[in-house]
Amino acid sequence: MADETKKRGFRTTLSHVGRATKREHGFVNPPLLRGSTVLVPTVAERQALQARRGERVLTYGTGGSATHWALEDAIAAVEGGTRCYIVSTGLAAVTTPLLAWLKAGDHLLMPDHVYGPARNFATTMLRDFGVETTFYLPEIDAAGLAALMRPNTKVVYTESPGSHTFEVQDVPAIAKAAHAGGAKLLMDNTWGIHHFQPFTHGVDVSIQAATKYLAGHSDVLIGSITVNNDTDWQILHAAGRTLGQYASPDDCWLTLRGIRTMGVRLQAQMESGLQVAHWLRQQPEVAQVLHPALPGAPGHELWRRDFTGACSLFGVEFGREITTAATHRFVEALELFGIGASWGGYESLAVPTTGFITRTAGAPSFSGPIVRIHIGLEDVDDLIADLRHGLEAMRA
Repeated sequence: MADETKKRGFRTTLSHVGRATKREHGFVNPPLLRGSTVLVPTVAERQALQARRGERVLTYGTGGSATHWALEDAIAAVEGGTRCYIVSTGLAAVTTPLLAWLKAGDHLLMPDHVYGPARNFATTMLRDFGVETTFYLPEIDAAGLAALMRPNTKVVYTESPGSHTFEVQDVPAIAKAAHAGGAKLLMDNTWGIHHFQPFTHGVDVSIQAATKYLAGHSDVLIGSITVNNDTDWQILHAAGRTLGQYASPDDCWLTLRGIRTMGVRLQAQMESGLQVAHWLRQQPEVAQVLHPALPGAPGHELWRRDFTGACSLFGVEFGREITTAATHRFVEALELFGIGASWGGYESLAVPTTGFITRTAGAPSFSGPIVRIHIGLEDVDDLIADLRHGLEAMRA
């Protein structure tokens, strides 16, 4: 079945993975299974089930059910891995593998453009647990990363591109240096869902904020962690169960439903995002558009080498003469773009970045204020008209 899935197209896979075959009698969508206590006929059978906790057997609600397992199969297929573990949020998908592969006395390498809550976890809880973190420049090459490796460096973390400043990382080069030093390579692959296949580029553990494109409708909080071999699965699964990581079956079911349409949503939002990015690039107030799929944009060559497409999240750097306050006027004047966290849903968003991020490895090379844009499923002409209105408010 795995070989057949690999031969199928992406949208075909999304339509069929994690559900019964067409020859089975029943509903098209897998049913929602919700519960906590699992009853067994005898004590002996209960003991036998407890010994199989790492397998897909019903032992207790936190061990998952067919609803969870169907979603795990679907995400593993999208990510190109063998096993997937579902957790409650995108942040939980970050913290769980870090706790699985790090212990007191270990060293972590993390890119300086990393998702803010991931940075906070490293500089607070991991620090208190005795794990030291070094933040490195996201544009680092293999030699630069090798120079930062220590005998106790156990995890190298990547996020490509960064979700605020959009630097694209040379993941294969980083993976080579990490593995040469005996470290695991973890990657937040949320921006690259489907378009970046992590395990063909040397990643050991792929993290998704499934809240975003996988769920797709801004009404679910959920995360996923995917690995590509049984040894890593055993470590991840043990950590997740020990930490009590769990996602509501209702949220799993909604995410599985969202996955069915993700192929067409990703394509439509990529195309709309590129149209809007090209238009913004032509505006006099804009210094550059931080969209890796745009020719000439920072990181474009690495994007072209490693990615098959792009999502609809990017940054807009305004000219140095534009004040941060003016970008706030721009955002607040927009009618179709909400001001809110997250992205990957059906709706467009715009949030100021300048003043809201922390960098310690070196100042990013931006001279003007930045606004992060997410393009949803609205008509492009309407979005551009709205952005034009926002620029007029900025000029005023």
